[in-house]
Amino acid sequence: MTAPRARAARTAHALDLDPERVGNDLAALVLTVVELLRQLMERQAVRRFDEGTLSAEQEDRLGTALMLLDERMDDLCAQHGLSRSDLNLDLGPLGPLLADPEP
Repeated sequence: MTAPRARAARTAHALDLDPERVGNDLAALVLTVVELLRQLMERQAVRRFDEGTLSAEQEDRLGTALMLLDERMDDLCAQHGLSRSDLNLDLGPLGPLLADPEP
């Protein structure tokens, strides 16, 4: 076996290449990014509600959109066998990536 092939064979044995696990890990990563963005949008919306910079119609539309996005996140997590807490990455000394999930 040539050196590159031997190295590739050793690497393949060292990695967990289970297609189902790789797919679930990718789904968890994507959902983590989506959850982070959802939480940031929610915080911005609350800030705008508090400042009174939105019309009543805008408040209704924004509230509905955030509620639907939250429900869709629950659906996607369930579809991939994940909970919201599974999406929270520990950043070591910086603490968790996401805000505490709601009870």
